[in-house]
Amino acid sequence: MSLKHVNKTLSGQFNMEGVTLHPLKQIPNPKGDLYHALRSFDEGYVGFGEAYFTQIHHGEAKGWKRHNRMTLNLVVVMGAVKFVIYDDREGSPTRGQFEEVTLSPTDNYQRLTLAPGLWMAFYGAAEGTSMLMDIIPEPHDDAESDRLPLEQIPYIF
Repeated sequence: MSLKHVNKTLSGQFNMEGVTLHPLKQIPNPKGDLYHALRSFDEGYVGFGEAYFTQIHHGEAKGWKRHNRMTLNLVVVMGAVKFVIYDDREGSPTRGQFEEVTLSPTDNYQRLTLAPGLWMAFYGAAEGTSMLMDIIPEPHDDAESDRLPLEQIPYIF
């Protein structure tokens, strides 16, 4: 496996099939703002099974993980998180390519939707601790996903 191509995006334009960004609404309030995440009629919604939060510390990376059935809907709720997606799907026109995007509630508030079959890792890009939320269409099942150590897929965070 070799690093062939990395696409970086802020605009929501990904070249990799099955990866999309969705701008999210923020509603200012002097007592505390409201941040939308996912509604049942939004593109990328494929059902509800579980929502969970994950923390990542500055300078740390977690991954690689690939879900085989589940669509992921990822929203950064605190700090900034750099997501890296790798495509090793048989027959995919973007096989061997990477996509990356950094999301934050202050600088790039969007929902990242990932189709099943894509590898994903993420990196704490903000000082301190960042937090993301994942909304998945079924309760988490360890047997449904695959994991690889970070060094297994050649990418420099």
